Amino acid sequence: MKVNLATNLEKSEHIVMGMMSGTSLDGADIVVCTFNKGSSGWKYKLLFSKTYHYNTQWKKSLAEADQLSSEKLVKLNRDYGNFLGHLANESIKISGVRPEIIASHGHTVFHKPDQGYSLQIGYGANIAAVTGVSVVADFRSADIAHGGQGAPLVPAGDKLLYGQYQSCLNLGGFSNISFDVETKRIAFDICPVNIVLNHLATKLGFDFDKEGILGRKGKPLGLLLEKLNAITYYNNAPPKSLSKEWLNKVFLPLIDADHSSFEDKLHTMYKHITIQIVSAMEKYKLENVFVTGGGVHNSYLMQLLKEYSKAKLTIPDADTVDFKEAIVFAFLGLLRNLNVVNCYASVTGAANNSVCGTVFLGEKKESESVNSLSNPNYMKKI
Repeated sequence: MKVNLATNLEKSEHIVMGMMSGTSLDGADIVVCTFNKGSSGWKYKLLFSKTYHYNTQWKKSLAEADQLSSEKLVKLNRDYGNFLGHLANESIKISGVRPEIIASHGHTVFHKPDQGYSLQIGYGANIAAVTGVSVVADFRSADIAHGGQGAPLVPAGDKLLYGQYQSCLNLGGFSNISFDVETKRIAFDICPVNIVLNHLATKLGFDFDKEGILGRKGKPLGLLLEKLNAITYYNNAPPKSLSKEWLNKVFLPLIDADHSSFEDKLHTMYKHITIQIVSAMEKYKLENVFVTGGGVHNSYLMQLLKEYSKAKLTIPDADTVDFKEAIVFAFLGLLRNLNVVNCYASVTGAANNSVCGTVFLGEKKESESVNSLSNPNYMKKI
C-alpha cells in the first residue's frame, strides 16, 4: 500500500529519541521529543533531556579510537553501540516514554570527506538489538558518496525548527553557523572552540576553563594570534568543514610550538575565536543570531562575542542551549524515517540533496543475551 507521506506529516505526532556525542568528549546527550507538522511548519516539544558524562575509561577509548587497529576499532564500534543502547534504555525508563525511533549521531573517529569517507562509531545494529527500537545512524556517508562534505548536518533542523532566526550559531567542540542566502541554506564550520579550550585547560589541571577564568588571567600573544588567523581554511569559501585530523595536523602544532604560559595561550585562543566568529557574521551581514552549545556557558567567551559583534545574539532556555544538536538529530532521524530530505547540497557541496541515515530495524526481545547487554555493569567488562 502506498503511504501518503504529506498527510502523515501533517496529522501525526512522532516520538523520537536523539543521541549526540560531540568532539569535546563531555558525554552523550540524549533527548526524547515529540514532533508535529502543521500548516505553519514543524513544531517540537522536549519531553526528556540528559547528559551522560563519560567516565575516564570511555574518554580515553574514544579519544584514542583513531589510533586503533582495524579489528579493535570494529570491536569498539560494537561496544560503544551496546553502551549507547544501555543509555537509551535508561532514558526510556526515566522518561517513561518509548520512542518510535532512535536517531544516533555516534562519535566521530575519522572525517575525511576529501578522501571520500567519514566514520561515526556506535553501531546502530547494536543499539537496535539492545533497545528493540529501530535506529537511524550513519548520517554522513550518503552525502559524502554524492561528493559532499557530510557536514554540517544540523542546518536542515536549523531551517525547519528554528527558521524564525536569521542564523544559528553553535559553540561546541567547533563552532558552526547556518543561514539562508536567498532561498538556499548555507552552513560551515567556523573555527575550533571547546576542543582547544579544553585541551589547554587540561594542561593546567582542569577539565575545562569554567567561566573563562583561566583565559581572563592571560595576555594576548600577538605572533600566535597572527599565525592562527592566517590559517588557510579561514579564507576558503563554503562548503567547508573541520575535523580532528585537521586540528591535529594544522591547528594544535601552532599552539604547542609556542612556549608561553597556558593562560596566555588560552587568552589568545579566546581572541582568535571571537575574531573568526565575528568576521563570519560581518561577512554575511548577519543581524539576528540564535546561539547554542556548551560555549554559551563560558561567560568570558560570550562577553567577548557580545562586545565585538554588532549582531543581536539570542540565547534560548538552558535545555535548548545544551541539547539543540541532539534535538536536531532526533528530527533528522524522523525525516529519514519519513523519506524526506534531511541534508542540503547547498550546505555540503554534494551533487544533490539527500535523505541521509542508515536504518536498523528494531525488534523487542526479552532474551537473556540482549538483557545482559543493557546491564549497567556490561561496560565494566570492556
